[in-house]
Amino acid sequence: MTMPIRLFLVDDHPLVRDGLRARLDPLPGIEIVGEAGSAAEALEAIDRQQPQLVLADVGMKDMNGIELAAALQARHPGVRVVMLSMYDNPEYVQQALAAGARGYVLKDAPAAEIVAAIEAAAAGGTFLSPAVSQRLFRNQAPRPLLTPRESEILSALGRGESSKQIARTLGLSVRTVEAHRQSIKRRLGIEGQAELIKYAVEHARGFGQG
Repeated sequence: MTMPIRLFLVDDHPLVRDGLRARLDPLPGIEIVGEAGSAAEALEAIDRQQPQLVLADVGMKDMNGIELAAALQARHPGVRVVMLSMYDNPEYVQQALAAGARGYVLKDAPAAEIVAAIEAAAAGGTFLSPAVSQRLFRNQAPRPLLTPRESEILSALGRGESSKQIARTLGLSVRTVEAHRQSIKRRLGIEGQAELIKYAVEHARGFGQG
């Protein structure tokens, strides 16, 4: 008999984890070996549980799912990651794949689609929700790859918000927001703050939405 896929769930909403467990646990080909409500908690637990595959939410606070995928790629390169997301933004998908994710599935996808993504990733393949694939390949001129958090901050800068306002809105420290601003400038090849604000105003309408 084929051994079941050892799966670990990561989502900061307990109801979502409960729903996933209810849908996936009864399946004979999947064994849920653990779950976590944050990326930091997940990294610690994955060290112990040694799952084959991690199903992780993109939009978590602190370290998001894409950053978790990159961290797992470094710490446990044999562990495959499938992203579960509310967002079908092409830049999020590209960023997830660049971080090492093997799949990207929308949260409103049918259970069969989530199972297909898990099975494909466990077998060494890649799976994207059909809706995600359509948007990704329609996107002829992709924006520079930013993390979801950087996209939120760029969008806020485009609306004229200060670092202090952004920090308050997103529940971050001002220092963290400033660090993200520096990272955005590096990714976009921008030198000064004025140029960053100009870019945000002109280009950020699509960032931070989805």
